[in-house]
Amino acid sequence: MSELFTVDAAEALIRDALLASDVSPANATSVARALVAAEIDGQKGHGFSRLAAYAAQARAGKVAGHAVPRITRPFAAAILVDAGNGFAFPAIDAAIDALAETAPETGIAMAGIRRSHHCGQLGAHVERLAERGLIALMVANSPKAMAPWGGSRAVFGTNPIAFATPREGAAPLVIDLSLSKVARGRIMAAAQAGQSIPEGWALDAGGRPTTDPAAALAGTMIPLGDAKGAALALVVEILSASLIGANHAFEASSFFDAEGPPPGVGQTIIAFRPGVEGYGARLETLLRAILSQEGTRLPGAGKAAARRRAAEAGLEIPEERLREIRALLPGAR
Repeated sequence: MSELFTVDAAEALIRDALLASDVSPANATSVARALVAAEIDGQKGHGFSRLAAYAAQARAGKVAGHAVPRITRPFAAAILVDAGNGFAFPAIDAAIDALAETAPETGIAMAGIRRSHHCGQLGAHVERLAERGLIALMVANSPKAMAPWGGSRAVFGTNPIAFATPREGAAPLVIDLSLSKVARGRIMAAAQAGQSIPEGWALDAGGRPTTDPAAALAGTMIPLGDAKGAALALVVEILSASLIGANHAFEASSFFDAEGPPPGVGQTIIAFRPGVEGYGARLETLLRAILSQEGTRLPGAGKAAARRRAAEAGLEIPEERLREIRALLPGAR
């Protein structure tokens, strides 16, 4: 069983749950918008499944629910955002606005976000810059979940990468991938749903392949592309933590519980103004070459239909998830 909500009503429900957990109205609105968007896009590991942990961390002070992002500019094209150990989404909102203002003037601009938290689906963030006419690349680190190649102890997070570019007469092209074989949020969602995971996604604490999501969460993720994925995870760790003064993955506390200090992870976004005349036409030439082959499609091609369905018909929230959300509302505890 499930209950149908409009997008606005779903956002209001999540916002109310966060407000009841000592989160400021501005921050609750930003987080609710991100969680609902992830749910619509089919990224359930970054959607409603995160709410209970977010609320518990806000109540415990592991996330500063009233934090206000603070921007400094050490160089003309460099933006540093201190998230204040609050939620990542308000800090990312501030970074996107600053990049959209700076990159058209400088040609390229970078925003580094430190003392941050779980940032959800990266593709949604870079897509917003592409909608403003900019090419964008984003990397983020996360608490340790993946061992260096040949090792057995987690050092890296799943360390996702996302890219977006504007297109001529079409929605932006968005590429969003985790450097583990799957995003860790998918394993968390499977654990909450009592479902098994496919073999090849993760190893247990003893380094053995497992289909048990609880054992996977206690163990390590398998990198995408094996040694190559682990090397890319190192690149992301440097760009999103070492470079901007954020915690490394092995220094960060968990996103999933309310224990310990704030995670303090980092995100880095680089925005480019298309600088070559005819870029849009050249891009379309490339994309047509891909789509001319039978069976091909562009990354993220299914999201537009899912968003249309949600806007027109609403969003279904399963009864079990709805009970979990409503348990956070005022008067429920």
